[in-house]
Amino acid sequence: MPTRLSQLFVRTLRDDPADAEVASHRLLVRAGYIRRQAPGVFSWLPLGLRVRRNIERVIREEMARAGAQEVLFPALLPREPYERTGRWEEYGDALFRLQDRKGADYLLAPTHEEVFTLLVKDLYSSYKDLPLTIFQIQDKYRDEARPRAGLLRGREFSMKDAYSFDASDAGLDASYQAQRDAYERIFQRLGMEYVIVAADAGAMGGSRSEEFLHPTAIGEDTFVRSAGGYAANVEAYTTTAPEAQSLEGRPEARIHDTPDTPTIATLVEVANRVEPREAGAWTAADTLKNVVLRLTHLDGSTEVVVVGLPGDREVDLKRAEVAFAPAEVEAATEEDFERHPLLVKGYIGPWSPTGAILGEESATGIRFLLDPRVVDGTAWITGANADGRHVFGLLAGRDFAADGTVEVAEVRDGDPAPDGSGPVELARGMEIGHVFQLGRKYAEALDLKVLDENGKLVTVTMGSYGIGVTRILAAIAEGSSDERGLLWPKEIAPFDVHVVATGKDQTAFDLAEQLTAEFEGQGLEVLLDDRPKVSPGVKFGDAELLGVPVIVIAGRNAGEGVVEFWDRRSGERRDVAASEVAALLA
Repeated sequence: MPTRLSQLFVRTLRDDPADAEVASHRLLVRAGYIRRQAPGVFSWLPLGLRVRRNIERVIREEMARAGAQEVLFPALLPREPYERTGRWEEYGDALFRLQDRKGADYLLAPTHEEVFTLLVKDLYSSYKDLPLTIFQIQDKYRDEARPRAGLLRGREFSMKDAYSFDASDAGLDASYQAQRDAYERIFQRLGMEYVIVAADAGAMGGSRSEEFLHPTAIGEDTFVRSAGGYAANVEAYTTTAPEAQSLEGRPEARIHDTPDTPTIATLVEVANRVEPREAGAWTAADTLKNVVLRLTHLDGSTEVVVVGLPGDREVDLKRAEVAFAPAEVEAATEEDFERHPLLVKGYIGPWSPTGAILGEESATGIRFLLDPRVVDGTAWITGANADGRHVFGLLAGRDFAADGTVEVAEVRDGDPAPDGSGPVELARGMEIGHVFQLGRKYAEALDLKVLDENGKLVTVTMGSYGIGVTRILAAIAEGSSDERGLLWPKEIAPFDVHVVATGKDQTAFDLAEQLTAEFEGQGLEVLLDDRPKVSPGVKFGDAELLGVPVIVIAGRNAGEGVVEFWDRRSGERRDVAASEVAALLA
């Protein structure tokens, strides 16, 4: 039986929803695929469910091809497993927490590593049971501070998450590669452009981590890539440190009065006046900027750290969050400076080979970390830890040291790829998949062990592989649309063909019914617009908005056995004999 538009539970809208920020949100609501229930929470209507199920079908087929088996866990889970792995606290305010009537703590799962691990522990005990890969497609919940962009960043979203279990690291490598290959097939079948980038594992833990990013201007992730093939999320990019320089025979550092120079720009202007150099004018790259950051740890305690980096670079807070994870990172507040009066705002600088910011006799006890570019023998203009004064020619490794290095500086176009494959360029992307080699973090926390071939207990090693199902749907809608409506790829379109009967002549409606039956006989899914007393303009507008890739119109030439064949994706429209249409769809 065809799906008849006269009976379908759908209502198209002519105006954009007021809260829609991106094209996918506007079009999915206007076309009747989803409806908003609360910020970041949406209901799915029949058309939306059809597309969603088609994406899930592709994923399930490729998971089966990769040897994974499907399970399904509840979204409502007890606190205890997440407390054992530390993530009850690590997730912070992003976790939806609740209590039952007896006061027991539960959560709405943001991810399911713990329960996957415990299920395997409950059922398997021997290396002979492994390798194993199991997956589910399930809703997840995260209390986003500012849900936005429709399905792209919501509080409730659907994911496919798979987990592999192996008795050895070599086994994990094989399972990881099988899932990675499956992801490539999935995105190729969905017609999605993607870039695989090295990524930081974050709260997930583990070692190897790669993201599948869909390049798009509305993406929230920034990644870098080189012509030579390097690609990484900016959080995972590693700076190429220059060679250290000799300290022998270098001139001593000099202190100058530099009043009213609290910024790098004002400092450079004064530097060129008070100590001009023959090698060329001083620039921001010759200065060492010392940025004070405030860290908030999981236990609620706060810490102030100072990071020294070249003055022509800014701190990238996303990179800082990775560097100092799981602590939250923000710029130091006035209160922080008041609690640390030895930090002279605007004139902070290192001044000790022991790493103390203000010298051994007045050390602050604050950690001092350096950008990897600040290597031994490099000379800097930086604060002298006194109001209105800066020091020139301060040598790293001779005049000051640090407690370590840290990757928090912004990455820029032209920076060298760490693998030597040339300069990188920055691009925007949207995360659509992520694969991790978790290793033994969760297996150790939850005591997942099996007997090996020698009868010895060994800890299982795990991999985690996630795909954002509803995010993929929105990303495809975002990229497969025009000013008139959606343009679904054939693989996931809600229907194979949209048959439209127009006009007042019953002949057109009869021909539309005849063609619909013929198409269904070919095994095609058909949407039939059989609505009476609806103008052709409204029907054509709805057909464009709904986005079925092929539209067949039975109209004014139906009496002559001629219909209009409309390829919505290419825009081609032509008259063809009704008897020939089925062959075009084969």
